[in-house]
Amino acid sequence: MSVRIENLVTSGTFSLDGGTWDVDNNVWIVGDEEECVIIDSPHDAAAIISAVRGRKVRAVLLTHAHNDHIGAAREVAQAVGAPIWLNPEDQVLWEQVYPGTTPDKAIADGDEFQVAGAVLKAIHTPGHSPGSTCFHLETENTVFTGDTLFNGGPGATGRSYSDYPTILASIRERLLPLPADTVVRTGHGDNTTIAAERETLAKVAQ
Repeated sequence: MSVRIENLVTSGTFSLDGGTWDVDNNVWIVGDEEECVIIDSPHDAAAIISAVRGRKVRAVLLTHAHNDHIGAAREVAQAVGAPIWLNPEDQVLWEQVYPGTTPDKAIADGDEFQVAGAVLKAIHTPGHSPGSTCFHLETENTVFTGDTLFNGGPGATGRSYSDYPTILASIRERLLPLPADTVVRTGHGDNTTIAAERETLAKVAQ
């Protein structure tokens, strides 16, 4: 059986810089009936563990370390026996949720994660956060973009450790060169495509 992509939406709060917002997050589970990886672990550990359905979890891959993407990561990882992977440039954000600790593994640009006969390739896309990372699943014509690229343009950069020119450069240089029909699966909200976001970004001033 070929690799498949499952989506779980969890709800909770996002807290940063003294503010708190209600938010829905996408959790992506990539694999087959035997094994999978989990992309992001927000809010509801029990729901994520249930969605795994007893499969071997190869990794918990984090797109970045804002609390609404990692709040359930430790509980999930311990329950399923999988390592947590994060780009170390987001360590300062990680420690806001898990003080005095580090994730299990460090993601570097170009790292590859094998699951169910397919490969997810890490693409470092700083801007929303210093360590923001997307995961390209080329065989399924899909990229998981966390909060770097949404349906409608770049992720927010009005928070600590984010930068608008940097996120624009990351999107233009690392994501928009992907094939036009690549499906963009985001950290929040609906899917989009690279073609649609090329049009959106064309309207953004250089």
